Amino acid sequence: MEKQNRVLNGRNEIKNFLTLKWKKELDYKLKKELWGFRENRIAVRFEYEYRDLDGNWFRAYGNENWEFDKNGLMTKRNASINDLPIKTSERRIK
Repeated sequence: MEKQNRVLNGRNEIKNFLTLKWKKELDYKLKKELWGFRENRIAVRFEYEYRDLDGNWFRAYGNENWEFDKNGLMTKRNASINDLPIKTSERRIK
């Protein structure tokens, strides 16, 4: 599966991106763990699993850093994501 790096600008682009993503990433399960926070910033570790339209399973994992404005809306998101195919028997999040 080819992944594309791109910068999303604004809520509409984010909504459109996620709508398309979740049409292709079925049975999506997500786990996040808080690493730390200070003022308007949060760092998390994440892991999610999904299957594609052909029934192949994948696991994505990595780290994210978020920054929020005074209204609680995210203004920045930096993520390092690794994505790999897995067997159904290797799933960890059910």
